[in-house]
Parts: sequence; C-alpha cells; structure tokens
Amino acid sequence: MSSTLAILTLTVASVLFSGCAAVQPSSDCMDVRVTEVCADDYPEDPSPHSSEFGCYQGRNLTLVAGCDGRHFDFIFESDDPRIARIVFRDVDVSLMTPGLPEYVRGDKGLQRIAVVDRQWNRQQVQFDVPGPHVEVTGGDGFEVENLRVASLAKNCLNAGLWEVLLFTKEDGKKAMYYQGWFTFPLGHYKRIWEENTGLSYFSDLNGYRMEHWLDPSGTPIALDRLRTACSEESIDAQYNPCELIAYDGEQTRKTLSSNMTVHQTWSDVQASDQGSFATFLPPGRYHVDAPWGNEFWRLAAFEQAVVRSVQCPSSPEKNLHEIELVFQADPSRADKKKRGEFQPSRFRRDAGRDTCSTTRIIVGGIDLDSLPVLPKQNYSKGLYMPMGIGVPPFYQSYEELQANPPTCSPYYSFMLNGKCQWIDHHKAAVDGPVLLRDADNPDLIHMYLLSYERHVLVAHFVLPIARTESTTVGPLRPQPPAAADAPSPRMPTRVAERLQFP
Repeated sequence: MSSTLAILTLTVASVLFSGCAAVQPSSDCMDVRVTEVCADDYPEDPSPHSSEFGCYQGRNLTLVAGCDGRHFDFIFESDDPRIARIVFRDVDVSLMTPGLPEYVRGDKGLQRIAVVDRQWNRQQVQFDVPGPHVEVTGGDGFEVENLRVASLAKNCLNAGLWEVLLFTKEDGKKAMYYQGWFTFPLGHYKRIWEENTGLSYFSDLNGYRMEHWLDPSGTPIALDRLRTACSEESIDAQYNPCELIAYDGEQTRKTLSSNMTVHQTWSDVQASDQGSFATFLPPGRYHVDAPWGNEFWRLAAFEQAVVRSVQCPSSPEKNLHEIELVFQADPSRADKKKRGEFQPSRFRRDAGRDTCSTTRIIVGGIDLDSLPVLPKQNYSKGLYMPMGIGVPPFYQSYEELQANPPTCSPYYSFMLNGKCQWIDHHKAAVDGPVLLRDADNPDLIHMYLLSYERHVLVAHFVLPIARTESTTVGPLRPQPPAAADAPSPRMPTRVAERLQFP
C-alpha cells in the first residue's frame, strides 16, 4: 500500500513538474528568439500581405522590464542595416495576462473559467504609428516612412505564446509586411499572473491549465455571482435556417482555411457534423492538415430567446442586459462522426462528452442601447467578442485597452448545458457572439455566432429589442415578419488549387 502511494505521489509530482517546468526566473533584460516564416511556408495565413512581405525578416527581440515589473519595452532589431529598429515602448503586459475580476474571487468555478478563457482566447492589441508607444528608427527608410500599424498579440494558445505583426497601407488598406512569433518569458508571466489573480500559479493545476489545455467542462457557473436579474422577457426571435451565410471582415479572408465554404445556409452549417476548420497550433498559425471538428449538434434546434435586465457588481450604477439563446441538442449526432476526423483531444486533454439535451448560449453585462448601428452586412464592425468572464475583444487599440481594463469589465459569455455547467465552446467550435443594431430599424438587434477561430459565422438571429433611454429592457414587442432579405454578401471564390483541405 505504501509503495503504491509513493508511486502515485511521484507520478502526480512529475506531471505537475513537467507541466510547469518551463517557468524559470527571468531577468530584467532578456534576449528572446523570434520565429519567422516565408509566405510559401504558410499558405494558410489569412492576413492580407503587402508586396513587401518577407523583405524585412531577420529580427531579434530584446525584452526590457520596467521598474514596476509590469511595463516592458519590446525592442525588435536586426544585424541587417536595411531593417529598422522598432520599439514597443512602456507596454503594460498585465493587461495582456489573465486576471480575475473582484466579483469572481472566492468562487473556484468562476475563477477557473475566467483565467482559462482569458488565456485561450486571442487578444491582439494595435498601436498606431506614429504614436507614443512605438518608435521606428534606422533601416533603409521603408519602415520609417510606411509602417502604419504595429500589433502585439497574445495568441489563444499556451501561456507565453505571443506574436508581432507590422502593417503598411497599400491601395488604402492595411497590408501586413512582417510577422514573427516569440515566447514571452514564463518567469515574468507567472509573476504577473499571480499579481493579477491573487492565486498561486502552482495550486489547483493553475499553471498547468495556462501552459497546457486541461478541459474544465462541467464546471458549475454561478450566474448569480456575475449579475442580479432585475427583469426577464421571452422575445419573438427570428431565425431563418434558409438564409444565406454572410461574409465580412476576417471571414472573407479565411475561406481557404475551412471546408465549411461548400455550405450555403445556416441550416447547412449547423447540420454539418463533418465540417472542420484549420486548427490554430503553436507557435500561432493555422494548419489545414490538422482539421478541427465541431459539436454543432449542440445547436440542433433553436427553441427560444430571453432578454434580461441585469445589474453587475462592476457597474452597479446602471442596468445592463443579458441575452440567452436556448437550443435543443441532439447528442445522437455526436456518435456519427466519420472515422479518423480530428478531435481536440489529440492536442488537448479532454474532459469527456457532455450529452445534456439543452444548450444555453448566454451573453451578458452588455449595454444593448450602446450597440453599434450598422447595415447587417457590416457585422464585423459590431460588438465582436470572445466567450469568457471579463475578457477583452479579440482586437482593440492599446488606448482602448488602457481605458477599459478587462478585470473591470462586467462582460460575460458562456455555452452552458441545462445544469448550468460550462461547455467547452472551443471544442464545440463556437468562439463568441457578434451584436449590432439594424441600420434600417434600430429596434432590431442582429446576433451572430462565430465559429472556431472565427473562420465562418454559425448562425444569425434577429431580436426585437427596442432602444430605451433608461437602459432598462423594454418594451419588448413582437415584430411583424421581416421582408425577404436581399441576398447576403457571398463568399469570395475559393482558390481550390492553392490548398487541399482534407
């Protein structure tokens, strides 16, 4: 018995050690390796490339910590005299590291989901050039004269996997001319993570969850800790399964990274159990040869939509809103996956399959009166968010991030089962919601669901929720059936010769 216990203890210790073995003390000034690829080596890259892409490679990174240990200078330079020295100056890395809102502290389930979804969602931060946080000097003059936007991204992957992207403008549009991947030192990451959360990196498998995927499916979600529901109404939501799929923004650039583009309507997408997407893998790039499946069987039948007026602990002075979409799932479809299809457990530890018959998609802590008013074909400019607790947008400027620290946000979004337990929306291939008010009738809200890695849209709902002056919900009145929509913008022609998707 004692020998068995000793073996078990050693096994657990070795797992914990191997999970966080990369966490070593970090110095205030560190040289960090940058990985680069050429366009031919990364044909799946959805970013629009500049004609200068690949001409300014060969950079190294020096990372310099500030006195407070939270602000850093990212210095990218090269021995090649043609390449400019580019410095991201005084960047608050704590804003790009998982943290905990005060209102979830003490609830282990909410804490776990908050830090997991912060780490495993993309956060790309844009710095305008010229600007106070980016310096460009030297080189052959191209970058000094033409660098317009510089971005740092925390990839939706293992802890520390970051990315740098440099953009110029061509024909009036952003075009990327440089991309590099690097690992933010895990010693600094651990220290900032612990300061942000107040938790030990090595307790409750926290560090392992940040450095390796450990599926927290089944975690109970205490919604009452996130908000107090003041009122609730069922609304006459419109869902047209025969509507043509819409494409805008990054979806128009990702048609090469999914086999979903053969589908024409929302019902086609949601019935596509064999539909798959290029998987996003370390250090931060898409791979069509490792397709990511879906669990759209969880959205088999749309049942109802509910809107609530809520008060959130981080914004007690005003009423906010929560939208819930309820679906009847069809777990039998999960057993009909074709043999050999990629499953996330090949790359991530899986908690097993939840076969609950109800799926709830909840988006809350939002002000529906302040949603952007847009033509629905421009949905990508709406509220475009990941799922999680106090998560920032996928894309935002550094100034917006500073003004709206994620840990102060009342926002929350989940995919839950009928027992109010967390469903791994990543595995289900639902990344988050898009919300906007209709330009022709602002008393209608369009709500879209984004697929895994935002490759395509999954569904579209039209919600009759009138604007109010007091930011309370109502009046919620059914709307007459909408006139037939004009055809949705169609996807760009697929270049089948360029990539062969399994």
